[in-house]
Amino acid sequence: MASKRATSLKDVADAAGVSVATVSRLLNGSLQLPPETKERIDKAIRDLRYEPNPHARRLSRGRSDTIGLVVPDIANPFFATLVAAVEQEADKRGLALSLHATLNRPGREISYVTALARNHVDGLIFVTNHPDDGELGALINQTGKVVIVDEDVPDAMVPKLFCDNEEGGYLAGRHLAEHGHRRVVYIGGPQQMISTRRRSRGLERALMERGEPFQLTRHEGSFTVEFGRQAARRFIDEGKPATGIFASSDEIAIGLIEVFRAEGVSIPGEVSVIGFDDVSPLHLFAPPLTAIRQPVRALGERALALLLETNWQEPDTLRSEELLPVEIVVRNSVAPPSKQ
Repeated sequence: MASKRATSLKDVADAAGVSVATVSRLLNGSLQLPPETKERIDKAIRDLRYEPNPHARRLSRGRSDTIGLVVPDIANPFFATLVAAVEQEADKRGLALSLHATLNRPGREISYVTALARNHVDGLIFVTNHPDDGELGALINQTGKVVIVDEDVPDAMVPKLFCDNEEGGYLAGRHLAEHGHRRVVYIGGPQQMISTRRRSRGLERALMERGEPFQLTRHEGSFTVEFGRQAARRFIDEGKPATGIFASSDEIAIGLIEVFRAEGVSIPGEVSVIGFDDVSPLHLFAPPLTAIRQPVRALGERALALLLETNWQEPDTLRSEELLPVEIVVRNSVAPPSKQ
């Protein structure tokens, strides 16, 4: 037996005695009608049990009601938490989310930004975790409604949302200095990244404020567990040249702790350690790790709001940079050098 044909927009228009265009414009909110005409259309919709095609309605309004989100890696707890926050905020606003993970590869970033632009998403939240040679920034400038989050794409002239990285470095440095540390190692991501430079700058500023001689050594590589392991082995091989370490991500801190534990290096007995992000369960470590906490969920929520609230016709708003505050979560991984 043939299936019953779905009720069309034309069926509703015929039943109400109006044009198809009139019904369409009423449904997408672009037309005000006399009450009696609107009631005839509403009655026809009820009687015929017409269900509007949401995709067609979106197209008619020139919107997809979909936001694109590009992140390096959804397995990383930081990015997973960010994705969850954007998804939850999108759901509150009745929007869909199109998620793409790039594995932090420039080629995949380029292809996703291009594809998303062609698929007519209403805007794009973009997160990278590596330096840009200029190609990505130029493409973002051509794409339209893009908000950059967490790390910078310097050539992109779009709204940018970061945590206050310099304040985070400052809080870590001040905490170490208050406990008497004058020899400190900073282990960060690539030197070209805005987070690496600003966290390092804040750390140095805090150590300088004490007005006493200090030694700050920087090792910069990647925000990975493996780089943390490499930095820990180097620290041991060099004879533990510092009393305090500031690790610039949860992953780096995890790699450090893994090697230190295997080699019998006590935290904070032999070296104090402060991490950054505080997305991983650092409170369950032995000892619980002091860390600078990023407002990851707030970053996700604010990124979507910024995308929707920005006046994209006003050039000055496309060069904005917004910082969200960080905080230090003090646990048991920092002690004075005299106790080490």
